[in-house]
Amino acid sequence: MPRIRSWPPGPKAPAIEGFAGFKVGMTHAFLVDYRKRSTTAGQEVAVPVTVVEVPPLKVVAARLYVREPYGMKVVGEVWGAPGPRLAGRIPAHPASSPEEVAKFSSTGADEVRLVAHTQPELVTGVPSKTPSLFELRVSGDQLAERRAFALEHLGQDLSIDKVAKEGEFVDVLGVTKGFGFQGHIQRWGVKLQPRKNSKHRRMIGTLGPHNPSFVTYRIPQAGQQGYHRRTQFNLRVLKVVRDPKSDPIAPAGGFPHYGEVRTACVLLHGSVPGPAKRLLRLRTPIRSRVASVEKVDLRYLSTRSKQGG
Repeated sequence: MPRIRSWPPGPKAPAIEGFAGFKVGMTHAFLVDYRKRSTTAGQEVAVPVTVVEVPPLKVVAARLYVREPYGMKVVGEVWGAPGPRLAGRIPAHPASSPEEVAKFSSTGADEVRLVAHTQPELVTGVPSKTPSLFELRVSGDQLAERRAFALEHLGQDLSIDKVAKEGEFVDVLGVTKGFGFQGHIQRWGVKLQPRKNSKHRRMIGTLGPHNPSFVTYRIPQAGQQGYHRRTQFNLRVLKVVRDPKSDPIAPAGGFPHYGEVRTACVLLHGSVPGPAKRLLRLRTPIRSRVASVEKVDLRYLSTRSKQGG
């Protein structure tokens, strides 16, 4: 599961800046090119589309943080009613008393965050039923409004509508597909050694000069390939499908390695890191420089089988 290390400033009103979903797969669509500087602006073009299933998240706690010289420190915390889903993830937490809630409402802080977890039992394409637990930042100018916002959503379900709407941008954080320990050629694509090389063919020719007398990080060497945390910035939300039964998007036979989409999902313009079924974190854009469009003119979404034939 990727970890979000930084959050955007966010709007002035209290809002949630993150979400999570499961990568389903890819298809293609025809839409009117909304990029004004593109050579095909205003024309119908074919684009790659990634489907991410986003079942509602469950908010179980709220936290207050203060910034200190050595990082963030928790100064307040309240928990909602304990649920059986988290028994395999963390120790059971009893619900906070009214006194603890009152103390939370009067404590000063720099950051307000919600502790939420996924509900994988709603998704049939993911084999694991143990929820993933993480924090979501609550943005806003007034601390009192942010604390009240957090308490209001304690114990509630969060939908994707709280974070992203059609035509807006999101950042997608994921963990890439892992390939384990690989050699020089596979990992860096360097040239094979000549056939008459006396030692090895699938390695580099030199580790560098005598001076400096150490091997620099620029030298291609064997090591871990894949399974890295990566961020895709500014992906356009082409469509938000709230009920796949009434608005089917799955191809004939289902998505390869995933199956059918049962709950709400979003269609993103482009590709995202990681294989199918892997958890993705969505975040409001931290580098957005392009104004969002009100409505994406999506003409056609392919539902042909991805399994050949």
